[in-house]
This record gives sequence, C-alpha cells and structure tokens, in this order.
Amino acid sequence: MHRRRRTALLLSVAITAAAPLLTACGSDAHPGAAAVVGDDRITVAQLENRVNEVRTAQRAASTDESQYQQVVAQSSALTRNTLNSMVLEKVLDQALTDADVTVTRKEVQGYRSDLEAQAGGAEALETAYLQRYSVAPEQLDESLRSDVEVQKLSAALGADLNTQEGGVAFWKALSEASKKLDVDLNPRYGSWGVDPTSGRVGLLDAKTPWLKEVTGTGSRSA
Repeated sequence: MHRRRRTALLLSVAITAAAPLLTACGSDAHPGAAAVVGDDRITVAQLENRVNEVRTAQRAASTDESQYQQVVAQSSALTRNTLNSMVLEKVLDQALTDADVTVTRKEVQGYRSDLEAQAGGAEALETAYLQRYSVAPEQLDESLRSDVEVQKLSAALGADLNTQEGGVAFWKALSEASKKLDVDLNPRYGSWGVDPTSGRVGLLDAKTPWLKEVTGTGSRSA
C-alpha cells in the first residue's frame, strides 16, 4: 500500500479474536450496552452483529473447517478489538467536529476506487481487508471512511503521522474528544483510557490496525 494508506489505516478495522458470542449484558447504569459514548449507545447486539459478520466472511473464505478454526485461533481478541474500533469511530467523529472537518461520500468513493485499482479489483480489496484487518465486506465502506477521516484530521491538525510530534498531536486531539464524550465502557470488556506509555486513547490492551499505524513513528508493527 502507498504512503497515504500506511499512515491512514483506520478504526473500523479490527484485529480478530476467538471470543465467544456474547450474552445479553451491560453495566448497572446501562443494561444491554457494550459502551455508551456521549449520547450514543453501542449495544451488545450491535457488537455481536459486527463480530458475526467477520466470522461469517472468514468461514466463507476458508477452504474447510480446519482452516476456519485456524483463522479463529489467530484472532483471539475480535470482540474486544471490534468494540474498540466502534468506540473510536465515534471519538474520531467528535474530533472531526471539533476541528471543523468533514468527509464526503465522493471522497470515500474515490479512495476506494484507488485502493481497488491497486489491489486488482473490488473482490481482491475485500479479501485483503478481511485477511489482514478482519473487516467483513459489509464493513469495508465504513472502514475506508475512517481512513479518509484520519487523513483529513491529521492534515487539519498539521500532524505528520510519520513523525513523533505528529503522532502526539493526533492522539491529543482524540484524547480530548474522548474526554468530551465521557466514554462509559461495560467493565466486562476492560477499561477505557489513555495508554501512559504511548499516549494513545482506547480500550486498554485492545488492538486495531490504525492504532498500530498511527504511532508517530511511521512504522507498521505487527
């Protein structure tokens, strides 16, 4: 992928995990909610649906049950990482609003067309995102929109994500947006906050590709 892709790979994407399907749950304050972000609720059902879409796509792409089980075993944190992505999508939206940045459908469509041309077609791009980032085909447009949002937000902030200073500025904006939204996470999924080492905001110990991309180093750790 080109430089723009390397520095922008984003939230809607999630590294997979072999987590069991969730039962109806929630914190005492927000029964049935996986997280409350500002005025928005992310329900357990919504989280399950995203996870199920990925698992269904992975199964369809597997040649047999053994290969599918291997894929599942390699993605042992899908549920938590998916929730992390879902919350960060809303945090990113708040950061865009704060920076007076908008993203149009035309921009996302253009971005997708560029990536499809590089990948060798729409199906090839969907396969790449599923295999590398555990993004189901149904989730691809949303994931690509997040990519574009990261690009435009970093540009508005004057933050070069290939530099440490740029990474710090970017994550500061997301941290401020997160505080404004007062993220309330169901404790069964872990805790939400700022990593004291990296300064990145999110579900602690969860992983998403864009969290690894936007580190301020320009590298792509696995």
